[in-house]
Amino acid sequence: MSQSRPESKPESKPKSRAELQQSPEDAVSLPVEPLNPDISARLRSLTPARVGLRRSGSSIATSELLDFQLSHARARDAVHAPLQPSTLLPALSAMLKSSQYPSTEILVLHSAAKDRQIYLQRPDLGRKLDEPSQKRLHERPQCPCDLAILIADGLSALAVERHAISLIAALLPLLSASLPELRIAPISLVEQARVAIGDEIAHGLHANLAIVLIGERPGLSSPDSLGAYITWQPRPGITSDAERNCISNIRAEGLSYPQAAARLLHYIQEARSKRLTGVALKDPDTDSGRLELSTGTALEAKDR
Repeated sequence: MSQSRPESKPESKPKSRAELQQSPEDAVSLPVEPLNPDISARLRSLTPARVGLRRSGSSIATSELLDFQLSHARARDAVHAPLQPSTLLPALSAMLKSSQYPSTEILVLHSAAKDRQIYLQRPDLGRKLDEPSQKRLHERPQCPCDLAILIADGLSALAVERHAISLIAALLPLLSASLPELRIAPISLVEQARVAIGDEIAHGLHANLAIVLIGERPGLSSPDSLGAYITWQPRPGITSDAERNCISNIRAEGLSYPQAAARLLHYIQEARSKRLTGVALKDPDTDSGRLELSTGTALEAKDR
């Protein structure tokens, strides 16, 4: 007897684009709300990161997407925006004249990267001075000093314009009170600069210690974050990143000016005492839960 074959199902044709498109009448209205409002609110109170975003179905809500695009645009603008020395110089000069170091000079220097586009494409050029700046530095009187402070635009000129002067204003009284013998070199304002350019400048100023205040790479929640790099006896082309200490996220929403200034003072004192910086020089001791500095300044460990 012959066996009957199972009936084959007709092949289904792929749906056309018109068939795949859902008509407005058939569309399902999805609520726009976080997965768990209570958890989302708690997470948002702890971090500026994008957590617990409101959503519509499987996608995030339009408002959240627009906020992300705005933050991304601000970060890009911060990277490409040039430093404005004409705006920064008068404010820096006025602050110094009213400080404990009124005779401190200001040097305006420039890296070998002639513009922002080259600076972003050639990081190596941002680590050394151009010829006019080298000449200006070498023609200065040879006066040994203890500390060179540099202001560099880095990847966020916005951070420098917002925070550098206020941080220096918070640091100078601590230096005057704790280290009155400290000899401060002229403050350098450097355009199109990377961190390592501080080695060449401090070496040219005959400074034992360099502090580079520089705009950090912008993030989606922090387009104006300032960093401070501390280097003992910087040597151009020789000093490595492992020989530096870094204080980052200096801004209103991060590390405050008094906190950052207190930590800078700690590193300056330790570097002068131990004659080194970098991985061998650790952060302030937090075993007791507080950062006790010789000036009497105390910072809660939770605020670090």
